[in-house]
Amino acid sequence: MGITRTDSEHVAEVVIDVPPVNALSSSAWFELARLVREAGADTEVHAVVVRAEGRGFCAGVDIKELQADPQAIVAVNRGCFEAFAAVYECAVPVVAAVQGFCLGGGVGVAGNADVIVASNDAEFGLPEVSRGALGAATHLSRLVPQHRMRSMLYLAENASAEELHAYGSVYRVVEREELEAAAREVASRIAEKSPHVIRLAKESVNGIDPVDVRQSYRYEQGLTFELNLSGVADEARRAFVENG
Repeated sequence: MGITRTDSEHVAEVVIDVPPVNALSSSAWFELARLVREAGADTEVHAVVVRAEGRGFCAGVDIKELQADPQAIVAVNRGCFEAFAAVYECAVPVVAAVQGFCLGGGVGVAGNADVIVASNDAEFGLPEVSRGALGAATHLSRLVPQHRMRSMLYLAENASAEELHAYGSVYRVVEREELEAAAREVASRIAEKSPHVIRLAKESVNGIDPVDVRQSYRYEQGLTFELNLSGVADEARRAFVENG
């Protein structure tokens, strides 16, 4: 369990397995970043799949870590920033395989991936407002239209994989039991292309991206930190932990 990497036929699989709901601690976010960056730097790797074990893809940050130590917000912010950036900046395309819930930091990972394959039970959302925080609207904006992102943020409302498929941000929707194979198949098709061309293709599409995702997300994090300093975030986290 934890965050692991395995390679096969020029495809690296980075797997999130942190029971019970894949809510990641600051150290787990840094580990995810490290493994994705190392995979992209490996010339034998032509594509990366990021997937998860368990009921859902990722429930975001470990709220209990923040509640136990409010100072952990610094490490958590930096860990999330590094993980999301690692996916976006990975030298080869990243395929996200999303099942069940994809919340908060999960949206940060999936939103920065190049291709998303999702199971038909997948739901994407940002519950941050209900937990006294902000963040990953930058990445949700890559998945849904602007006004849909705003309604999802303010209402802490989820969107289904089918809805995102209609927008074109989810490439394929499959049955849960087919997800791993479907993501692998997409990554394998990418891996069959010229690795030199694919790496330059990834660099080129990042270079023409209209939004600087690093700067945009860092702005969100600054306001999250402000909520943390004000004490509002602590109250919301306490209620979440007590009710959870």
